[in-house]
Amino acid sequence: MANRYVVCTERPDRSEGEVVAFAHQKRMALKELITFYTDESQREVLFTFKARQVLDLGATYDVLDAAGTPIGQFRKDFRASLARSTWHLRQAGASAETTGVERNVAVAVVRRVWDFLPLVDFLPFAWPYHFDFKEGDRPVMTLNKRLGIRDRYVLDIEAPGLDRRLAIAQAVALDALQSR
Repeated sequence: MANRYVVCTERPDRSEGEVVAFAHQKRMALKELITFYTDESQREVLFTFKARQVLDLGATYDVLDAAGTPIGQFRKDFRASLARSTWHLRQAGASAETTGVERNVAVAVVRRVWDFLPLVDFLPFAWPYHFDFKEGDRPVMTLNKRLGIRDRYVLDIEAPGLDRRLAIAQAVALDALQSR
């Protein structure tokens, strides 16, 4: 069992376009490592992200290119995430940190209550959640979950200097690691 991630561009009609990355997450890994490939053939590594620590609620994840050179890092802010999920993102060589916060407080609260309801434990959480990443007041990127049978997200990168691989890694982490 593994989570599969197919990252595509979006066409003007909002349909899926060209595949730009592919990854799968092995479940029950003690130290998280996700490798992204250029496509589903998995012949060419594009980048990876991996946890620095084993099973840490506030772990830092390093994003590395195919040669192992750092692209950046991200981490979940465990304390702030008790109310609304909060992540911190830093591109390699950047002096400023970007903070991503779950946009809707009501959805954040409902999601937490939903997780504790035993009768609905077998149902996936259907309410979409969205994240806004900012550096101070400047928008950097947004992630919007679309409603549907499959989990689908739209990642908009608003900061021209943000490395697309780092943004994709953070977006996948929001899905893969959100409940930790």
